This record gives sequence, structure tokens and C-alpha cells, in this order.
Amino acid sequence: MCNIMHMLSSSSFSSASFSSTIPLFVSVFIIILCSTEGRVKLPGNETIPALVVFGDSIVDSGNNNNLVTVAKSNYPPYGRDFIGGTPTGRFTNGRTPTDFLESLAGPVGALKDNCNTVTLVCWEKSEELGIKKLLPAYLDPNLQPTDLLTGVSFASGASGYDPLTSKLPKVLSLSDQLKLFKEYKGKLTGMVGEERTNTIFSKSLFVVAQSSNDIANTYFFILKGQYDFAFYADLLVGWASSFFKELYGLGARRIAILGAPPLGCLPSIRSLAGGIRRECAEKYNDAAKLFNSKISSELNSLNANFPLAKFVYVDIYNPLLDIIQHPQKSGFEVVSKGCCGTGIIEAAFLCNQLNPFTCKDASKYIFWDSYHPTERVYKILISGFIQRYMESFL
Repeated sequence: MCNIMHMLSSSSFSSASFSSTIPLFVSVFIIILCSTEGRVKLPGNETIPALVVFGDSIVDSGNNNNLVTVAKSNYPPYGRDFIGGTPTGRFTNGRTPTDFLESLAGPVGALKDNCNTVTLVCWEKSEELGIKKLLPAYLDPNLQPTDLLTGVSFASGASGYDPLTSKLPKVLSLSDQLKLFKEYKGKLTGMVGEERTNTIFSKSLFVVAQSSNDIANTYFFILKGQYDFAFYADLLVGWASSFFKELYGLGARRIAILGAPPLGCLPSIRSLAGGIRRECAEKYNDAAKLFNSKISSELNSLNANFPLAKFVYVDIYNPLLDIIQHPQKSGFEVVSKGCCGTGIIEAAFLCNQLNPFTCKDASKYIFWDSYHPTERVYKILISGFIQRYMESFL
């Protein structure tokens, strides 16, 4: 997610600049495990050898770094609480949700019995075992061939299901991300062969995290006067469904689709549409809920038509809203502002080291900037994901 599109003018994006490089969440491919000895224990001894992610800035590990766009975060104070305090292009103070999944990854992938309820236990164990802790961007110039075996992210901050959403800030559209995935598939096939690649894909977990920029930016800032949101939501679902079918055609069988979060409660949306008291903007939340209902129904249809696949809707809206409405349960103190700058409007280039108002302790904040949650929130959400959804991929 990147709340900047309404500030940009229309321009086209060429894929030529990245077609020859080793590239890029917003979907990401990830292998999940806690130990090199065990396998992720789904019922029936099923395993997940890798995880692949497509999407926006929530799961972007740095794919936008070398693009000509303002939708970047490879500078301080982003990454302040990351390993080594290094800004990597992740749109938060530390790790992304898929980094926490990747920290459980390894060659054979598997959650031990004591890892499927408390994510942090797995994280500590993976550090002790020396397992790869982070999900790299596919476009990272330092990406190694061995990284392809354990997963990469194709996600691009400020992108969406709607092609227009990615076109305005000149970032990687889902079509661009899919082209990179096909390139990735070719590289992996060259390494392990076609049969092994097909087996890996059929058992891997694919994650798609999109829609926030479509709703908050493209619709409310550009298209609101042209159609009602129900019509636009149908368009988004159509684009999304076509993308999921393409993934299926390329070998994906376990696909997790994240719904839209409570957009009206993001600090920047509170500032823009929440009135003088900066309340949650209910029209944004209502739009997110309507989209979630429609995409969930579409996934039910896809599951009926593609019985060999598992298209799983992942509810992000309610878990994040619960944290926002009951911050004390998780030890948060600041709800309506981000840590970076004043916390009410800064995101991407507006969140920078020249801003003197950035907080000292991001762990007290639900949001890092005015649009993206903190690393600690991501830990909580991923723990809930593992508990609630992993068995759905059988």
C-alpha cells in the first residue's frame, strides 16, 4: 500500500528496464519451516516447500528500489528496526509479513508442532538454526541463484489489481509481476528441471496482497465520480480472478488471497476523510468490506471450478480492526498516528530522516507511517494467519 497516487500524473511504465535483470509482494514465493529436520506439519503430513508472493507495499521487499518512482522506502528512517538498521525498500520499520513466513522457511519446509501457535517461537528457532530469515526481492541485484529455491517477492509498492493503479506511480503492475514470475519459473526449471519445478509449485504457498491502493487511491481520488463503488469492486474482482486463473495455469495450487484492511482507520485516511476528530472514515471501511465480500464469493466459485486448487480468502480486515479498537490487548499506545513524522500524513518520500517528529519507540505504535503497520503488528497478524489458515491448504 502506498497512499501517494493522487499526487501523481498519468504516465506509462515500460517493462524493458527490468526484463534483463534478476527481479523482485505483491505476490511472493516463500518456503515455510522452523527446522531443517522437520516439515511444516499440516494434517496428513503435507508439506509446503516454498512460498511465492505478489502484491503491493505490504509485501514489497525492495522491488521498487531501482524503478523511477516516488513509491520507494530505501532510505531512513524506513528499516530503522530492521536487521542492522538498514533501509531495504520495505515500507515499514522492520520486517514485512512475508519475512516472518520466510523466517520459517527451508529446503523441506515445515512447522514443528510447537510452531503452529506462536510465530515468535519459530522465529527464534530459525535464527538458532541459521535458516534464511528474510524474503528477498526478485529484483534485488544481490539475489543469488540459491535464493530462487527458497522463495522471492515480486511485490511492488503502490500497485493494485486495476492496471491504472500501477500505471500512475510507474511501478510493477500485476501483469509485470507475472512476467517476472514466468522468468523466475524458467530460471528455476534450468536449475532443478521441469518435473521438480512443477512439483514445487503444486505444493508451494502463493500469496496475493492487493486492493488497498485500488480502493483508497484509484477509486476515491480518481474514479469516484465515474461509477459507484459496487461497480468498481466488480471490476477489481474480474481483474483479480483473471490473475488467479493465470497463476493456476502456471502451476499454482495453493493460493492465499488477502482481503482489504480497514482502510478508513489508516492514519492518512483519518486525516483526509475522518473529520476534525480524525475518526475512522466509514465510507472507506464500507468499500473494503464490500470488496472483501465480493472477492470471497469469487474464490468460492473458483474452488468449485478448479477442484485441484485451494483458493483461500484471508481476512485481514477484522484482525487489524481488532488491534485498532483494542490496542491495550496487544500493548499498543498510539492508534491514530504513525510513528514517522507527525504520523498523520507522511508515507513514502514524505517519511524521511529530515522530519524531526519521528517517534523514538515504534513498538508502541500500530502504524509505522500514515499508511503501513509496524513490524510488531505484522508479527501478530502472521501468528493469526498460521493458526487460522494453514490447514485450509490441504
